[in-house]
Amino acid sequence: MKTKTEEEEHKECAKMILPIRDALEILNGRWKLPIIMSLTFGNKRFKQISKEVQGITDRMLSKELKDLEINKLITRTVFDSFPPTVEYAITPHGKSLNKLLGELRDWGTMHRKKIIENY
Repeated sequence: MKTKTEEEEHKECAKMILPIRDALEILNGRWKLPIIMSLTFGNKRFKQISKEVQGITDRMLSKELKDLEINKLITRTVFDSFPPTVEYAITPHGKSLNKLLGELRDWGTMHRKKIIENY
């Protein structure tokens, strides 16, 4: 049986880390995942998202929405009305995060219980 050399293991590890770094670069920060989670419950206007994602400032929400739109995780639709109405929606690419969001929610719930039981 052939064992892996240290260099082969290093290359394999680097290959596994790269997509994780890519994902973390897109989803970094405190607000992007909660915004995406909010939009999984349906299309929303800016103020609706702001109310659901408690603690986020309007300036930060605006920045995060732009980043998510650039990365094709959400869409921004401007309706021809007076005053203009803007609605945000999750894209199919954004919906591909549903399994990850569920796993993070489950892990966060388990972690919270574990930490609380130690106090």
